[in-house]
Amino acid sequence: MSRIAKQPIDLPQGTNAKLEKGAVLVTGPLGSLSRRVHSDVSISLLADNKVKVEPAHRSISADALSGTFASHVKNMIEGVTKGYEKKLLIEGVGFRFAVNGNNVKLDLGFSHPVMLSIPEGLKVVVEKNLMTISGIDKELVGEFAAKIRALKKTEPYKGKGIKYIDEVPQRKQGKKATA
Repeated sequence: MSRIAKQPIDLPQGTNAKLEKGAVLVTGPLGSLSRRVHSDVSISLLADNKVKVEPAHRSISADALSGTFASHVKNMIEGVTKGYEKKLLIEGVGFRFAVNGNNVKLDLGFSHPVMLSIPEGLKVVVEKNLMTISGIDKELVGEFAAKIRALKKTEPYKGKGIKYIDEVPQRKQGKKATA
């Protein structure tokens, strides 16, 4: 059995969890999140404001899924209490971020600007060359940030492109001039 799933998960003050029709619903000060529970996993609410995730039966896949769903529940609890955010940095001459209503406009050196619609539940803030993506769903925040970063990854010679704020891109040495 997963070591993560062996420990019951504490619900902080002001956070509630419910089980409804094969799904777990977590509500907190920032909002509510829901996730469908796999049939190999059983989730129970304990009396002392804790959530317990266990495999429904003894099998390798049920043991693995119990740890996965325990992590999902922990991420949901953290999301509705604190929230998540990713920061992207853009470097390069003429490269720009801009937010137009419900869309993000990216000038990345292509012949046309790239327009992406912001998913519901996310907040995007742009300050010069820094974009902050925040929301309560960890999966949605990370997926949208990765989608933007994949449009123009940092190239290894000059470092131009989009990167996470804490990412250190691998740099390569250019051609050397011979004398």
